[in-house]
Amino acid sequence: MKLIPFKESNREYAADQPEYQTLPAWRARVDSQGRLVCCWQLTPLERLKVLFTGVVWHQILTFNKPLQPQLVTADKPEMEESNAAR
Repeated sequence: MKLIPFKESNREYAADQPEYQTLPAWRARVDSQGRLVCCWQLTPLERLKVLFTGVVWHQILTFNKPLQPQLVTADKPEMEESNAAR
């Protein structure tokens, strides 16, 4: 599974940190929840695993800080151009 850029992407996190994958993302400019959207692409084998098991695992590196809410979905969220962070 890898992070992929998408049309609405307006940020790139960890681009200068070789120990991490670069995180292309869309960040809302005005959003009470501080919404950040990223997109993952599954390999063909991962797609088969999900198809047959119906399971997706999600690991979160908190670095021993408080956990922030997470949302994993198969549906593309709404990303308004007028609300894109600059």
